[in-house]
Amino acid sequence: MSITTQRRFASALRDGDLPVPAGLVSWNTAQPPRRFDVYRNNVISGLIGAIVSRFPVAERITGAEFFAAMAHEFVLFHPPRSPLLLSYGDDFGDFVESFEPAQEIPYLPDVIRLEAARGRAYHAADAAPMVAEMLASVSAEQTAGLTFSPHPSLSALRSEHPAVTIWAMNAGEMAFGPIEDWRGEDALVVRPQMIVEVHRLPPGGAVFLNALAQGATLAAAAGEALSLAADFDLSANLAGALQAGAFTGLSTGADDE
Repeated sequence: MSITTQRRFASALRDGDLPVPAGLVSWNTAQPPRRFDVYRNNVISGLIGAIVSRFPVAERITGAEFFAAMAHEFVLFHPPRSPLLLSYGDDFGDFVESFEPAQEIPYLPDVIRLEAARGRAYHAADAAPMVAEMLASVSAEQTAGLTFSPHPSLSALRSEHPAVTIWAMNAGEMAFGPIEDWRGEDALVVRPQMIVEVHRLPPGGAVFLNALAQGATLAAAAGEALSLAADFDLSANLAGALQAGAFTGLSTGADDE
């Protein structure tokens, strides 16, 4: 099958208004258009099902009917690029952010991003988290230049909304109730052992962890977090990250010399 034919076939799968690709035949030569319609419906339904299964909290927030319609629009314009559907929908939050009917739920994209991070963490490689005692061998002079190896499952997310609390309430992790302090919440998603964990981070936590994950030194990461969150607490953030299992190791710089 030529590349052009493959593209026409893929386009017709996503758009019911397009004709059946030219030259299509079925094994018994009976009504290829009808068989193609069945196949097309199965493909679309299967992809919608994959999105629904990956984002159950978002579905609970919007309701099943609205979510299915939203997922259908996503599937039509964002087909999977891999036969493995483990990462399909990683960009669903970005789609929902610009999806006009969902604009009345401004926190929904961030809740979806949190769920996507949980899915990535679940399928990430296993790795033993570092223990806090490893810091005991670091001298005071070396502390500022420390770099950390992020756990393979780590994601740190920022939100202008209380996304962690909203997710937790709708995931059954905490009781429903009014959210009186409607401030943004940073989230750490990690799977240090067998279970994916979601942690609400202190102010500046996501900026700090993302900087460390990208190779910044401890001093540089702290400075970046402090520039965006005046109440950033280095000790609290570092201790919390270590306790959560966010890192697998550290380097003083001298290790590479």
